[in-house]
Amino acid sequence: MPQSSIKDSNEETIISRQRNVTVVNKIKIHPFPKRLVKYDGKVYRFGNGTEEIKIAAVLCGERLNQTLVTLKSAQIFSKQNLHFILVADENNQENLKNRILQWSESILNRLSFEIHPISFPNGTEGDEWKKLFKLCACQRLFLPSLLYHIDSLMYIDTDVLFMQPVEDLWHYFYKMNDSHIAALSPEHEDFATGWYNRFARHPYYEPLGVNSGVMLMNLTKMRKFQWEKYLSPIMKEYKLNIVWGDQDIINIIFHFHTEKLYVLPCEWNYRPDHCMYSSVCKTAEQNGVAAIHGNRGVFHNNKQPAFKAIYKAMSQFDFDEDIQFKIIEQVKSSLKKTVNTNCGKHLSAIFSKMEYWKKYS
Repeated sequence: MPQSSIKDSNEETIISRQRNVTVVNKIKIHPFPKRLVKYDGKVYRFGNGTEEIKIAAVLCGERLNQTLVTLKSAQIFSKQNLHFILVADENNQENLKNRILQWSESILNRLSFEIHPISFPNGTEGDEWKKLFKLCACQRLFLPSLLYHIDSLMYIDTDVLFMQPVEDLWHYFYKMNDSHIAALSPEHEDFATGWYNRFARHPYYEPLGVNSGVMLMNLTKMRKFQWEKYLSPIMKEYKLNIVWGDQDIINIIFHFHTEKLYVLPCEWNYRPDHCMYSSVCKTAEQNGVAAIHGNRGVFHNNKQPAFKAIYKAMSQFDFDEDIQFKIIEQVKSSLKKTVNTNCGKHLSAIFSKMEYWKKYS
């Protein structure tokens, strides 16, 4: 269960008004790791500021528009207040803030967000982490110390789109036991097509590995576990065998600490692997696709037209009063044009019978 270990008495809060936006400057005085500067950032808060679901994402390079579509998808189906924790490179920070502030008042009233700069360990080791796999992808590994003021959050890659309310995913925090520090979905459901069980040259979470695109993180428990102390030794020992960057490192940690991981059902990280040959995510057939993950660039290339169609429908959508009804109709209509592909056929069938979507159809 998310439970903050930070007391309000340990921070100084300065509130000012700027164009009807509440900006909260929080100066933390906790004993941060030596490599970190105390967070002196801004929280842009709207609405009544009641309890929020916290969603984290990392933005580097040319992914601003894709990141905004991801954040928009979280808003579309949610009925709860959301708090975005965004870690971005210098070139994206101001644009990211300004683009969010352009959203409609009805959306902003259920929203708050904070933006942090990219932060890796100092020196050559930090340069290695920053460049491992995709640019800045390994930032998620260092969130426990970077976000010392946050207790729990759901981390999402910027190529993930929510198709059901994010609060349903947040609820899994309450299913985790005292030993669980994180939750992830399996990398595969099928031994015949699994990558880790066939090709991995390092330890992984058995039997088929886990995918890091959607990750519930109890940062308080991860700090107590001393998560970041494992990172450098793992990098040194397995660097030449790592293919998928930070995801491989996460798999290695949970291989040796299986009791620390809660396994999410595959509908919360639905990828082309689940449908390109046959439909292998059986819980998605029962419960619907909850979050769709366009890994390997399928939101933008032509390898999986169904995934590209869903992303296009979501990216072209503008917030308005009939938000759920219109996006559902757009997605269904777009998918009908892709039923000549395996993923198009399977996704069309799943979305057509999703109970949550039927309420808005």
